[in-house]
Amino acid sequence: MNFEYAARDPLGQTHDGSIEAATRDEAIQSLQRDGFHVTDISEGDDGLNLFPRRLTKSDIIYTTTQLAIMVDTGINLASALQGLIAQEENPTLHKLLTALKKDVEAGEAFSAAVARHPRYFDKTFVALIRASEQTGSLGEMLEHIADYMRKDLESRSKVRSALAYPGVMLLMAVCVTTFLLTFVMPKFTPLFARKGMKLPSTTVFLMHLSDAMTNYWYVWLAAIAILFAGFLFGRRTQTGRMVLDWLRLNTPILGPMFRKVCISRSIRALGAMVQSGVSVLEALKLSAEVSGNYYYEKAWKHTLDEVTNGSRISEALVGNQLFPKTLIQMIGSGEDTGRLDYVLKKVSGYYDGEVETALKTATSILEPMMIAVMGVVVGGIAMSVMLPIFTLSRSH
Repeated sequence: MNFEYAARDPLGQTHDGSIEAATRDEAIQSLQRDGFHVTDISEGDDGLNLFPRRLTKSDIIYTTTQLAIMVDTGINLASALQGLIAQEENPTLHKLLTALKKDVEAGEAFSAAVARHPRYFDKTFVALIRASEQTGSLGEMLEHIADYMRKDLESRSKVRSALAYPGVMLLMAVCVTTFLLTFVMPKFTPLFARKGMKLPSTTVFLMHLSDAMTNYWYVWLAAIAILFAGFLFGRRTQTGRMVLDWLRLNTPILGPMFRKVCISRSIRALGAMVQSGVSVLEALKLSAEVSGNYYYEKAWKHTLDEVTNGSRISEALVGNQLFPKTLIQMIGSGEDTGRLDYVLKKVSGYYDGEVETALKTATSILEPMMIAVMGVVVGGIAMSVMLPIFTLSRSH
């Protein structure tokens, strides 16, 4: 049988997942042998659902919005969760809401209940809920969280959309080039060899490349597989992450866009948490985690250390090349006037607009560039094939 569980490890961190066991007791004992303290366990779907519906960030945003409306109108949290459970058709979300309702009815704080499911609720979500519990403004906070998550999702979607077209064009260029070299070029190679004519250097190079690709295709496939596996493994290591994040920030055209995305994301999180009453130290820590880039994460952690030692945020950021001077000045102004939350909200909105402008700029440059590259590559191969044919036709 399959069992879904929530458990805490020896360090107190929460984990949720599934485990196969003959009975519920055997599942608990197996988890306890691994050092986990089981806080919740229930029977799963026994693997009968081969294609379970995934729970997306959009689902979480919609659920949070619905929950905010109901709580804001005076419905208690457990009843609001029950209302969502009654109308939910997604089995994964239904199970999640049921687990949250069970924990709330057992007397647990909502922040503790959502913290048991880190796969769906990140640390920022938990911190904001915890802050609302201290002020008694859960409904308002849920609406605030949904708005924050919606903006973050829109920002990520825009970045993916902006990179989709160049990515498709690059893939097409690779596919067309591969087709020309493996199917078209081999048909002309015997003709050129029989005539014994002197070929252009580019044609000779492409003939050798075509020969290598057709006769040793398995070597090429193995090399691609090794490179892909190496990329997947390397991106999970700190060194690999450092290299990839450095390339993102310093790549021409795309670099400025990625810098603005990182700033927008971290400032949005910082502003949302400070505005909601989360301590500045915790807000800085979480802003580092959501920045999405090793170097920005390192910069925010350095800022956290400096603020812990008595410095102001603006003072800790001075001289850091990752943050524009105007941004640092605006943060300093907010600290001087005691309106840091207001300033961060304004700055976040400004950088959301800057991200959109940067995306449009990058796209407007990349699209014609990719078309030109594809034209040069395909046209170059075509000319390398056609020039010897024109030479042959003139000689007869």
